[in-house]
Amino acid sequence: MSKSFTVAEVSKHKTEDSGQYIIVDDGVYDITAFADEHPGGAKILKRMAGRDASKQFWKYHNQKVLDKYTERLKVGTVTETAKL
Repeated sequence: MSKSFTVAEVSKHKTEDSGQYIIVDDGVYDITAFADEHPGGAKILKRMAGRDASKQFWKYHNQKVLDKYTERLKVGTVTETAKL
């Protein structure tokens, strides 16, 4: 079951205590546990927590990467358009 989030709700999830969420396109992903596994390092993911990371994600990744992690990390969708 997928939950709907507003951009404001996602913005509250930027610390490990509250959970670290990012937005990619219209999906909301919980990257809290994944950050330390990220091949590019945890620092970049933690810096993007609580924000729309679409532009940065697509700059370095392709659809296969998103498909690979969607089932594991996606927690919902954004109900409004996020500002880049």
